[in-house]
Amino acid sequence: MSPAAPASEVHVPDPAKRRLAIFIVLACTLLVAMAQYLIKLGANRLSHAGLVATAIGIFTIPTLFAGYCLYGVFTVLFVYALRHGELSILYPLIALSYVWVTITGVVAFHEVMNPLRVTGLVVIVVGVAVLGWGGGGAK
Repeated sequence: MSPAAPASEVHVPDPAKRRLAIFIVLACTLLVAMAQYLIKLGANRLSHAGLVATAIGIFTIPTLFAGYCLYGVFTVLFVYALRHGELSILYPLIALSYVWVTITGVVAFHEVMNPLRVTGLVVIVVGVAVLGWGGGGAK
């Protein structure tokens, strides 16, 4: 027997599990930002590496490897969250990762934040909020 449900079966989660799924995905956005931070740290250790050397670096540079491992954890958690929540609500929340990654870049790597970037982040946050408010409507 396969652990997957038949395609025609509709799964309706209870409200508590839907809230948990949203919380998990919000936590995942922070996990992605942490992964990107580690990947950037590891990438900075690559010295003019070509494609093959970069691929080898993923397995030999601990921070780079840890960053990609966090992506693996993210994937497992996101699959779990999808089991209990709505794709149309959960997936747009992933866009908040862009906000956290940008803030991380500014704080940790002293990247420049200009008004256009701030506007972009505001648009992302407003967009996620609008999609969230529009979710769970009449069925």
